[in-house]
Amino acid sequence: MQRRDFLKTSLLGAASLAAPSLSFAGKPREKLRVAMIGTGLRGQSQLGPLLSRDDVELTAICDTQQVMLDKALAIIAKAGRRKPAVIGGNGDVQAWKKLIARKDIDALFIVTPWEWHAPMAIAAMEAKIAVACEVVAGITLKDHWDVLRTQLHTGTPYMLMENVCYRRDVMAVLQMVRAGLFGELVHLQAGYQHDLRGVRFNSGNPDEPYDSGVEYGAKGFSEAQWRTQHAIDRNGDLYPSHGIGPCAMYLNIHRGNRFTHLNSFASKSRGLHDYILKHPKGGPNHPNAKLKFALGDLVTTTLRCENGETIMLQLDTSLPRPYSLGFRVQGTDGLWMDINRSIHIEGKSPPHKWEEAQKYYDQYDHPLWKKYAAQAAGAGHGGMDWFVVHAFIEALKAGAPMPIDIYDAVAWSAITPLSEQSIAEGYRTLPFPDFTEGAWQTRKPIFAFDDRY
Repeated sequence: MQRRDFLKTSLLGAASLAAPSLSFAGKPREKLRVAMIGTGLRGQSQLGPLLSRDDVELTAICDTQQVMLDKALAIIAKAGRRKPAVIGGNGDVQAWKKLIARKDIDALFIVTPWEWHAPMAIAAMEAKIAVACEVVAGITLKDHWDVLRTQLHTGTPYMLMENVCYRRDVMAVLQMVRAGLFGELVHLQAGYQHDLRGVRFNSGNPDEPYDSGVEYGAKGFSEAQWRTQHAIDRNGDLYPSHGIGPCAMYLNIHRGNRFTHLNSFASKSRGLHDYILKHPKGGPNHPNAKLKFALGDLVTTTLRCENGETIMLQLDTSLPRPYSLGFRVQGTDGLWMDINRSIHIEGKSPPHKWEEAQKYYDQYDHPLWKKYAAQAAGAGHGGMDWFVVHAFIEALKAGAPMPIDIYDAVAWSAITPLSEQSIAEGYRTLPFPDFTEGAWQTRKPIFAFDDRY
């Protein structure tokens, strides 16, 4: 390599480390050619926001199952959009490579089982196809480093599609944090607290994906085909980004702050076994009653940040409970908790009493929601899906940095293998990798400062 080539490569590497995706930016574009790998129930829910946009052309879709491709095609036809190229449908788990080899794709939505996210994202970035990846970013810690290094090397945009960052109350609280309503932040809590027993098991009937039986794997359908195995094999916080994403934005992680340490504890495992025993289609004589689950029913992870804050995350998906992400934002002047929709601000709230949070939500409603609430109405997860798709598309069209970038993606998702390691090593506290290699000290916050995306 000539010295000038070496210097050019080094400078490009340094630039991509400081601002991921910029080297791919190029000229702004008015319309994007988009493809999707994974047209299961989650992929189908993402089709709505994509098909509602005039600046998106859906050029190709891919799945291993014809039933899922057919459902996706019906959604596309109902929206009055042109039929895309269809790849797969015959059980071929490598069919996605044919899609990535196409030359008519600007951006790819990866909506597949978790273990495929890293290899698909890496292949797409190497092919200079921008990536919108459903959570999670990878399985092992090595996966996360590989995804990161590929993005930095290629400069191809990558965004983790963490929709909870765009939840209306979460964004209003972001406004409150930035306005200093809570004072200096000290401690945050969040998690994924969602009864998934009827998701991990079903009857195997495509028309009954939830709460319909106790089958999984080859006999199951949809998420029961793959997600259940993770609970059998792994013990850690398997789904951290819904909780940690908003917390990271509140604390400016990777933009003046970073995670420094992590430890995790797991309870005993009882919930999934009991579900099989008690289900009308299960019972003690059902073959799956003999399954052993590694995943603790409640996994609690604590993180420490460079600027002194702590964060507690909880994964609670195997016991009966209502849905909640359990947010708590606490600072020197007060706190907010989403589970009781309440807030307390010293000097404003009655002493030692909660206030209803709605008036604060209204006062601090984010400009994005004020502008786009009507367009987001009807989209998945209370409109959040529309906003995260909108953010990816608009940033890519503008040639701008991804609002949830590669550093966010790998750090939020790496909580999973790190929590597994902590638990396996006797609940040991681990140093948290600095994926930015020091760049967090000078990078500035960019997420959702206006009504663009």
